[in-house]
Amino acid sequence: MKTLLSFKAYLLLVLLLCTASISASKVISVTEFGLKPNSRINAVPFVQKAIKVCKEHPGSTLVFPKGRYDFWAQHAVEKEYHETNTYDVNPKILAVLLDEVNNLTIDGNGSEFIMHGRMQPFTLDHCQNITLKNFTVDWDIPLTAQGTVTELTPDFMEIEIDACQYPYIIENKRLTFVGEGWKSSVWSIMQFDPKNHFVLPNTGDNLGWRGYDAVEVSPGRVRLSDPKGEANKFYPAVGTILVLRHSTRDHAGIFIFHSEDTKMENLKLFHTCGLGILSQYSKNISFDDVHIIPNASKGRVLSGHDDGFHFMGCSGLLKIENCSWAGLMDDPINIHGTCSRIMEVISPTRIKCKFMQDMSEGMEWGRPNETIGFIEHNTMRTVATGKMTKFEVLNKAEFIIELSAPLPTGVEAGYVIENLTCTPDAEIRNCHFGSCRARGLLVSTPGKVVIENNVFESSGSAILIAGDANAWYESGAVKDVLIRNNDFRYPCNSSLYQFCEAVISIDPEIPTPEQKYPYHRNIRIVENTFHLFDYPILFARSVDGLTFSDNTLIRDTTYQPYHYRKEGITLEACKSVIISNNKIEGDVLGRKVKFERMKASDIKISKNSFFQKVK
Repeated sequence: MKTLLSFKAYLLLVLLLCTASISASKVISVTEFGLKPNSRINAVPFVQKAIKVCKEHPGSTLVFPKGRYDFWAQHAVEKEYHETNTYDVNPKILAVLLDEVNNLTIDGNGSEFIMHGRMQPFTLDHCQNITLKNFTVDWDIPLTAQGTVTELTPDFMEIEIDACQYPYIIENKRLTFVGEGWKSSVWSIMQFDPKNHFVLPNTGDNLGWRGYDAVEVSPGRVRLSDPKGEANKFYPAVGTILVLRHSTRDHAGIFIFHSEDTKMENLKLFHTCGLGILSQYSKNISFDDVHIIPNASKGRVLSGHDDGFHFMGCSGLLKIENCSWAGLMDDPINIHGTCSRIMEVISPTRIKCKFMQDMSEGMEWGRPNETIGFIEHNTMRTVATGKMTKFEVLNKAEFIIELSAPLPTGVEAGYVIENLTCTPDAEIRNCHFGSCRARGLLVSTPGKVVIENNVFESSGSAILIAGDANAWYESGAVKDVLIRNNDFRYPCNSSLYQFCEAVISIDPEIPTPEQKYPYHRNIRIVENTFHLFDYPILFARSVDGLTFSDNTLIRDTTYQPYHYRKEGITLEACKSVIISNNKIEGDVLGRKVKFERMKASDIKISKNSFFQKVK
């Protein structure tokens, strides 16, 4: 009898566990809350109700039957966030907020999520194990505009604008775009080739157009002229597609904040108000088949307002595979930390610090038990480390840090601090860096970095490894970077922007670089293919352990050389450089290896090499 009771109890326990498991992995449809696809009603309140139920059932999947869903600011949560590299416009308007939600999958089943006005489509705040997949994000009226040059004279150009997608007015002789609750005037123009949608070579930022006059010739046709004659050299040819930059970066597309184990799969972000996907103080993030690209069905060459994937102060592993970017108005990927300056030593264990970049203000710079690096800003060398026990906010720009031990000898006001705990590893594979304004991949982290099997077609430098404590204050001296088996195609480095010294630019901002204090270490550039129309291939400053080997260099004649650097490789204050076994096809231009603040013996070049050292 006891055995029979035990067996029944066992069956009951199994039944309860199975029931709990089924409940935990519940599939929830937004239609259960009254939201229907293609209804054009405001999805915000319905999704809020659905997420509340999902939060009560960890492990759930929230399903959107395939269709169009519209999100307006009405009923949206408004919350203050200080987002890095973003202007402090608060509160943020949040279309979908996941606040302390764990173990949830949101599956769009190929749906379109259409935003209206200035808003942040998705926000993950202190979440764990969230997966977003199978949907697109776009705006009917984006926060960037475009037009096509239809007529050109020595005195003006006329452009045709689709006023349905990009409604506009002429206000005080300025071309001003208007949308749902906003208006803003053009402040910069980018030129794109109508055939391949690349940024036209050697155009870059047409800042000369800031002083134009505008007049409407007929509906959808606007004439731009420069009464001072300063912009004549910027007149583009008839047929050129212009991206008309206006507005400001104030909301990310997806904001991942203090969250862990986030996954994104099969997503397309056709537009965002600011940074595309911003990850801040988050750990272990995986992107697979995620694209920030123009919506070709709407005839657009523009996509996001600024960067594509932006990571600040993250940790764990950043895994980016099978992704692509095109038509962005800034860099596809940027990985970095944030430096702050010591303004005052209050006591041996207390320092007053300040964010030196206005787009960093208000952030939580650190937390107890995190490790701090102390940097001498002229040489950029880390002189010591310490532990933080307390972070105290004074105002948006200033804060006080309490240390577990007295400040290291010699560290004083004017030094810079870096958070060494919030530094991730990164793996970036099988991605396509299409033509965007500025550079391709920016990486500044001491974690292990692997960049392989990617295609680069960036307008500026394909890869930038920077780091500074004097201008942008984006920290992260690299220690282990492998750049392998990538294809660097035209138009890489065909326009000049900041830090575009070569196709691969290792360019930390060091006021007085010294060879005995190398900033970056252990960078290997091997087995890649470079299609080169110009001279500069590699620029490197302050690196100890730099290898450029087994690469294939092919002459490309798509565009004529224009860059002011006439050397293939430029080295400054570097140590232990190896250049070997590189294969040359065609009359590649950049034979010279120029070096400064270092000795010729610091560079090892294989015998019978294409490259030749010059002082």
